[in-house]
Amino acid sequence: MSTVEEPSPSPAEQGGPDVLRTLRIVAADAGGQDYPPATLYVIATPIGNRADITVRALVCLARMDAIAAEDTRTARQLLHYYGLDKPMIAAHRHNEHEAAGMLVARIAGGARIAYVSDAGTPGVSDPGSRLVAAVRDAGHRVIPIPGASALTTVLSAAGLPEGPVQFVGFLPAKNAQAATALSALSGHAAHLVFYEAPHRIVDTLAAIATAFPGRHCVIARELTKRFESIHRCAVGEAVAWITADPQRQRGEFVVVVEGPGDQDGDSALAKALPILEKLCAALSVSEAASLAAEITGVSRKALYAQALKMRWTSGDE
Repeated sequence: MSTVEEPSPSPAEQGGPDVLRTLRIVAADAGGQDYPPATLYVIATPIGNRADITVRALVCLARMDAIAAEDTRTARQLLHYYGLDKPMIAAHRHNEHEAAGMLVARIAGGARIAYVSDAGTPGVSDPGSRLVAAVRDAGHRVIPIPGASALTTVLSAAGLPEGPVQFVGFLPAKNAQAATALSALSGHAAHLVFYEAPHRIVDTLAAIATAFPGRHCVIARELTKRFESIHRCAVGEAVAWITADPQRQRGEFVVVVEGPGDQDGDSALAKALPILEKLCAALSVSEAASLAAEITGVSRKALYAQALKMRWTSGDE
């Protein structure tokens, strides 16, 4: 007697998700949403792993009349991977103003236009902000389609103590200017996030060690890619760690410098007080505290309490 092999249980029957079924449900939901014309869609794309595209982003890209891109070759390859083909418009740092005028005219005519940068979220150390501003200034709608970002990716895995985070992005290219920028940030209480290229990472880590002695940092490279690595160490150990293996200097980097913590908080506050005092002479307590917090990176709550003391001791009501 012949036997018939029983089919293997589906992932759902095994207690796991039926991924394809779930994707079909999500795609149907995304496809049923409204994608209004005369709109600019700012779409985040993967920072490395192409599986990190969102279903909503794919549906949106498929419905566009054209796609503006930081690099049309990179964008075309990405769309080809997802089985999409759309007219491309170059919109990068060197032509963003001219491209914005042309895209605004097309949007005014009712077109749906998407903007994508080379990777990640446009406008976050990538072109796109001028284009968005031009479209908004012309009275047209801008819809963000969120997704991957190196900034949020590294923060999710850095394990930082609770506290404010300041995104710095790329430092100036010249070492002297980078050192000056880092020195200006040394009094800030926030965790600081930097982007860096492989050919500059050693110099940048050396400058960070000088500017932030005693702190720790997180060095992340090739996030979401095959050779992803995330390493935490004291800033004084960073250069020795990254130069110990040439492979560690390859790829795109995100560096997080941890804030000074409670131990150094009083020092940061002390450095902020002269600024706060000058602001209190011209502004209300609330306005002075808010502006001082923006300038120094010190907690607004702490500065507000100090501003109240200053106003009280000066006799002002």
